Amino acid sequence: MATPEATLDKVPLRRAAALPRHVAIIMDGNGRWATARGLTRTEGHRKGVEMVRRIVRHAGDLGLEYLTLFSFSTENWRRPADEVSYLMGLLRFFIRRDLAELHGNNVRVRVVGDRNGLGGDIRALLDEAQNLTAGNTGLTLTIAFNYGARQEILRAARRLAEEVAAGRLAPADIDSKQFEAVLDTVGMPDPDLVIRTSGEQRVSNFLLWQAAYAEFVFSPVCWPDFDETEFDRALAEFGGRERRFGGVEAGALHR
Repeated sequence: MATPEATLDKVPLRRAAALPRHVAIIMDGNGRWATARGLTRTEGHRKGVEMVRRIVRHAGDLGLEYLTLFSFSTENWRRPADEVSYLMGLLRFFIRRDLAELHGNNVRVRVVGDRNGLGGDIRALLDEAQNLTAGNTGLTLTIAFNYGARQEILRAARRLAEEVAAGRLAPADIDSKQFEAVLDTVGMPDPDLVIRTSGEQRVSNFLLWQAAYAEFVFSPVCWPDFDETEFDRALAEFGGRERRFGGVEAGALHR
């Protein structure tokens, strides 16, 4: 009898037209991956950046429209100072090394999150990545950096409150479209699929508004090992689900 894993290997990827439009990933497990191998946590983060490169290329090859990566949360500042410093250095290295390739591959880079508290050189690099690739029409790669969904929602609420206080907006006119227009992700479709690696099964303050109707796949594989095959497994699992958005299963009313 075939094992579940063997069966999953034979699940074909859905046609490009039926792929999720927007995939978001909580890249988790770098530290645990390293610890399990007797390596430093920073080595786990370095290997994680290598996997980012592979998955971004693969997503582009598959024809995905949007890929969002949760790279640094507002809560990650609680980590040891040397680890935070290393993560900032990795971001600098990634942009300086990979921006030309991303631009050459027609990838549009967006960055969401709070720029306050970031060094001036980091902010300049993020701006450079966005400005250089703004006109590209391929995969939109969104980096959630210094990002927290609750903080994003609070910022949006304050912006709308300021508009109301200034008399430019009536409270009764605030609807979901108005609210989404002041979120960091304005102009992007909601994620169809959210993947979290390393076996943890929580959202960790990531895209709380946007992921209201997303499908979730929780992979036991730590991010440095979450390669193209694992990504395709998650897409295949998504492809086998029926999204009802609060409705009923097709044909259920006639049974």
